[in-house]
Amino acid sequence: MQLSGSLTALITPFDAMGAVDFAAWQRLVEWQMQSGIDGIIVAGSTGEAAALSDDEYCELIGTAVKHVAGRIPVLAGTGQSNTAKTVEQTRLAKSCGADIALVVTPPYVRPTQAGLIEHYQMVADQGGLPVVLYNVPGRTGCDMQPETVAALCKHPNIIGLKEARGDEERWDALYPLSSAHFSLLSGDDPTFVRAIQGGATGVISVASNVVPGTFSKICRLLQAGEIEQAIILNRQLQDLYDFLGCEPNPIPVKAILTRLGCGVGLRLPLLPLSVMHSEQAKSMTALCKALELPLD
Repeated sequence: MQLSGSLTALITPFDAMGAVDFAAWQRLVEWQMQSGIDGIIVAGSTGEAAALSDDEYCELIGTAVKHVAGRIPVLAGTGQSNTAKTVEQTRLAKSCGADIALVVTPPYVRPTQAGLIEHYQMVADQGGLPVVLYNVPGRTGCDMQPETVAALCKHPNIIGLKEARGDEERWDALYPLSSAHFSLLSGDDPTFVRAIQGGATGVISVASNVVPGTFSKICRLLQAGEIEQAIILNRQLQDLYDFLGCEPNPIPVKAILTRLGCGVGLRLPLLPLSVMHSEQAKSMTALCKALELPLD
């Protein structure tokens, strides 16, 4: 199973009372598919996984799996700070119907590289799902090195890497690891075009929550060798990328989705977007509406 193209790390929509809005969730998933997205991630960090109960987690996955009906892969975030708990969460995701586990490096505990190898091998051996590694050191305090990825990509049940570092030196070390068995996926929206040009197979995006069709088109242009057209289209998103970094993810992207009619608010300790950014949110919502199909 090779992952490629544009995959969306979906937000979790809540209603005005703070409950998961499953009607909005189904509309969001359907909009993503209609827009040509190649896969969805449920309950990752963008989906506020740490704020979800097990029941909510399972219902989000199950609802998405039922709605997708095999048309695109459904990945579930399963990474925890402990290996046994990560195996347990991965088994739970499998029982709910997820196709693949997206497993972030264990946050906060800062394992060694040798510890990461043992951690991921155990999850891949015992979790029951194909595993995509996820490196995002700015959030976890742990940076998985290319040499560690090179050791892990040989495992038959480890099928890819989401790399959130965007620096060229890191990617130059990762490109040779791409294969028919192992997908390299950018996890950094502002640099994903460069990563795919260099040899990555796709992107797992936050921005594609609100511009899924545009991301899908950019990826298809890149796959077709229409590099200049992809770059021109991507330039239209630069202000959006800047806005999505103005406060911690997923605060800004949920501000846009609320204005598009999908979900209300976040769960503590995350607060809605600060008033100082409201005009920017308004203009970015207008940009999304101009580029995309309506979110019915």
